[in-house]
Amino acid sequence: MEIYQSLILGIVQGLTELLPISSSAHLFLIPWLFKWNIPDSFDIALHFGTLLAIGIFFFKDWIKLIVGGFNMAVKKKKTGEGRIFWYIVAATIPGGIIGFVLDHYAEDILTKPVIIAIALIVMGIILYLVDKKSKSETEYQDLSFKQTFLIGLSQSLAFIPGVSRSGITMTTGRLLGVKREAAAKYSFMLSGPIVLAATIFKLGDFVDYFKVATMTGMISFIIGVITSFIVGMIVIKFLLKYLQKGSFKVFAVYRMIIGVAVLLYIFL
Repeated sequence: MEIYQSLILGIVQGLTELLPISSSAHLFLIPWLFKWNIPDSFDIALHFGTLLAIGIFFFKDWIKLIVGGFNMAVKKKKTGEGRIFWYIVAATIPGGIIGFVLDHYAEDILTKPVIIAIALIVMGIILYLVDKKSKSETEYQDLSFKQTFLIGLSQSLAFIPGVSRSGITMTTGRLLGVKREAAAKYSFMLSGPIVLAATIFKLGDFVDYFKVATMTGMISFIIGVITSFIVGMIVIKFLLKYLQKGSFKVFAVYRMIIGVAVLLYIFL
């Protein structure tokens, strides 16, 4: 893998993982289009970069959540942060298990350009319609167990490349009346445990890669992680500010354009 490839894919990951436009689709389609040979473990490395962005950007929030969750479990002291912490835990388990099982058995079937393009288009239409018609009632701190659990459960559909973890969770949040900025923040927080678990699960692949990688290959991995981290930090700040007044329409339209473009490329 060349350094310029890791730089491009790092930028793409930072943009597409956190915006509701599907990182899995873009990280598959770009190497497919340009015939790049990218190691499977590089995908997890890029996700680790955006995981660092989420962890650092929301560092104070994570500390409050963890402390609140501990106090709620051990000291029986109820707080808003503790409640959200255990909501995230409860929402992560079923969505993570279902997504892992489906991804394990259906990955080869679903990673086809036609399916990815259709998923981009369909999810783009759903995102647009749901965001347009849904009410904006619930703030982040007021999320209920039902809302958080259903949002967490919905992320199991992210095993389909083109659906997008952030896309499906933000869409579900909007469907349940969660405000746009709150839906985005909870989506980011919810992705942390899943991506962390996937990174730990794939540590063996990283070790195997670095045993045989050239110096260029090692540098490429590092550049990919750093790039996705930096771009991820910028995107989180941008999206949370943009959604205070803007909608998801631009992302829905982008998904549909890319999906149609891929279908035209395949068939024409």
